[in-house]
Amino acid sequence: MPNGILIIDKPAGWTSMDVCAKIRGILREKRVGHGGTLDPMATGVLPVFVGRATRAVEFAENGRKEYAAGLRLGLTTDTQDITGTVLETRPVTAGREELGAALAAFRGEISQIPPMYSAVKIQGKKLYELARRGKEVERKPRPVTIYELELLEAESETDFRLRCLCSKGTYIRTLCHDIGRALGCGGTLYSLRRTMAAGFTLAEAVTLEDVQERGEALLRPLDSLFTQHPALTLRSPGQERRVRCGNPIALPGTADGTYRIYGQEGEFLCLSRGEGGTLTSIKNFFGA
Repeated sequence: MPNGILIIDKPAGWTSMDVCAKIRGILREKRVGHGGTLDPMATGVLPVFVGRATRAVEFAENGRKEYAAGLRLGLTTDTQDITGTVLETRPVTAGREELGAALAAFRGEISQIPPMYSAVKIQGKKLYELARRGKEVERKPRPVTIYELELLEAESETDFRLRCLCSKGTYIRTLCHDIGRALGCGGTLYSLRRTMAAGFTLAEAVTLEDVQERGEALLRPLDSLFTQHPALTLRSPGQERRVRCGNPIALPGTADGTYRIYGQEGEFLCLSRGEGGTLTSIKNFFGA
């Protein structure tokens, strides 16, 4: 059965779940999940987890993400991107210099109010379901972190390209909306391409057509998600048995930190936390 990770370059017009459904059909594997939703208009890096690798989805979702975004000033829509209904247009007096200066207020930890057209649930209802019925409800601000935010280029007097490295839960269209509001002219997202997610970049991404042609050959091993952590191979069959039973093991002299744990035959077993010379499993990934 197929197990591993596909780094998909998601095409425009597809939902993230559409991509998963397509891969489910190609690989004939029911267990398929993705590591971080992209809106249908967005393209770029979408990590897709297949088979036993779906156990690791949570680690991909929680990581930093990088985007190349198009900000259009002078325009406000109900969805905060160009797919929505125009609410207001205003003249744009801000140029490259004013926009660059305005970005400073959006770096670091900021608060965002989730857009009505989002999958956030309030009292069991998804916001976009309420928005489609013409309803608007109060949403509480949420903290997110913008690690890096830079102005790349001006494409016209109103259109600008931005690069953003941010935390989980950041809405880039809300960021564009808020930047436009800060400049007094309004703003909306007109293009979005995710260039990095879960440590994987566009250079590593493949298309759905590639998957259709090559199938399982494109699957990356699950441990490629955790290459930022050092590898540790167990020293004895007894240690491996304990790990497979979910028990901690003593490894005196091991520095505190997170490790990729491998069995004596090289199988990736789990992600473990080392503390005080004892290794405790964070998540197991071995087969039954």
